[in-house]
Amino acid sequence: MMTTRVIDGDDIQAPSISPALTFLLATACGLIAANLYYGQPLAGIIGAELGLSAGATGLIVTLTQIGYGIGLLFVVPLGDLVENRKLVVGSVSMAVLSLAAAAFAPHATPFLIAAFLVGVSSVAVQVIVPYAAHMAPHAIRGRVVGNVMSGLMAGIMLARPVSSLLSEIVSWRGVFLTSAAVMALLAVVLFRLLPTRVPEARLSYGALMASMGRLALHTPVLRRRAIYHAFLFAAFSLFWTTTPLYLSGPHFNLSQGEIALFALAGAAGTVAAPIAGRMADRGWTRAATFFALLAVALSFAVTHLAPEGSHLALAILVIAAIVLDFGVTTNLVLGQRAIFTLGAEFRSRLNGIYMATFFMGGAIGSAVGGWAYAVGEWQAASWIGFALPIAALLYFLTEKRD
Repeated sequence: MMTTRVIDGDDIQAPSISPALTFLLATACGLIAANLYYGQPLAGIIGAELGLSAGATGLIVTLTQIGYGIGLLFVVPLGDLVENRKLVVGSVSMAVLSLAAAAFAPHATPFLIAAFLVGVSSVAVQVIVPYAAHMAPHAIRGRVVGNVMSGLMAGIMLARPVSSLLSEIVSWRGVFLTSAAVMALLAVVLFRLLPTRVPEARLSYGALMASMGRLALHTPVLRRRAIYHAFLFAAFSLFWTTTPLYLSGPHFNLSQGEIALFALAGAAGTVAAPIAGRMADRGWTRAATFFALLAVALSFAVTHLAPEGSHLALAILVIAAIVLDFGVTTNLVLGQRAIFTLGAEFRSRLNGIYMATFFMGGAIGSAVGGWAYAVGEWQAASWIGFALPIAALLYFLTEKRD
């Protein structure tokens, strides 16, 4: 078992994080983040079997998201206080129990409790990202964060189609049980291979939480990057909430399997993460942010270039999904790279605030997208999606150049 104590990458000359460890952390992030999304395409099937009403079925996704949001605010900051390997392995172990409980739930109440705990335990990914940043020297920190985030984004994008396809083979219970087994194996691997990192902070938990408010108020870079990404993640969530409805509707009439393939195509945009990290390392953050915001706006605008339901319209929608994911992933990595340069001693708290802020934006985007599609279908939803990155772009133009 490796017990090497890790110091911050700024304090050493040579890189202290190997490509193999970076790959392990990226893989772990993808596998853990996927737990948040396995239930989304299966909500109808799960609700029907467990006796949930049509209206209450939405709680399957909502409670998982609420659990994740609570974890971002109350668990992730512990990365500045608690030994990081212990925190990561403990969270993954909690995921094992939560996923197994969901798989064996006899009725709705225990399943919904398990879904909430799956969300809480999934914040392990947001402990891993600043943990990786701690081990990387300043010169390559963006590259390392980008590589780890590419795994996280791949997990988010692949979870839904994998869940849909796997459920046809092993049922929805099998999906959760399979993930529980994967998490158990991952916990063992992480325990054996991750180096320890003991934070230098000596605060009580109450003082740690109180400090987050001060960080949010007195850290302009954090506020600005969080607002940029809240708008982009709202657009991202709106897109992926409404496109399955659009593609399965009368214009395209795609099957669930075909929609899963569409989501797989969109996952190609996650290659942006390592590219964005390298751009940030070279000092191109401002230019890259501008193009990321513009790309997300254009991804909605171009969907109106062809008649609805045509093969060309479908092809454009696939390209739009890739460009959207590319832009959102780029901005996410740029934001994390920017806040991780602010101070090693409070990286986890900064990351928790950053993630919680834009996660709320995503929740709003999903809700607005569902409403807009019900009112005006893709026309209404897409133009709202276009307006969100434009609002972020206008705010970006107020940023003072260094």
